[in-house]
Amino acid sequence: MPNTLTTKVYVVQDNIDTDQIIPAQYLTLVPTIAEEYEKLGSYAMAGLPDSLYQTRLIPEGQIKSPYGIIIGGRNFGCGSSREHAPIALGAAGVKAVVAESFARIFFRNCVATGELYPYDSPVRLCDKVKTGDEATLDFDNDTFTVNDQTYRLKPLGEVRPVIDAGGLFNYARQSGMIAAK
Repeated sequence: MPNTLTTKVYVVQDNIDTDQIIPAQYLTLVPTIAEEYEKLGSYAMAGLPDSLYQTRLIPEGQIKSPYGIIIGGRNFGCGSSREHAPIALGAAGVKAVVAESFARIFFRNCVATGELYPYDSPVRLCDKVKTGDEATLDFDNDTFTVNDQTYRLKPLGEVRPVIDAGGLFNYARQSGMIAAK
């Protein structure tokens, strides 16, 4: 993983649930099949209401997002436990979510799948940043810089090497906990 990520951000508010992240009708897609993984990403955030989010994470006719970081409010990833949620965001090209807080199961699924870096922010960034702003996430210093302001984030700690490895199973293989396949 590079030490920094500079990209445009996509901003959402509080209580973004897994049905908004990846609507249930797309859960039949199998992420381990390359074409289906890509298709899953094309539906990321498709459940957001158009009335609140006129700009889509995935532009019309595209399969990848121009936004590498999602900024959220409180309780990002709430709702049902579906590992398809972080997988869909990762497949769409999102690398990290910076939110005021996460649903525990979503946070764990980010780590287990290795798809996203879930950063907690003590500052409510969704009220300070707008979709399309360019920002830099510094993984080594746990900072987020946008609009000439730098914010400290809660360090990822022991979960970072697991995400860097590409998820729990890859990490276990790389560290010798389970036999390599």
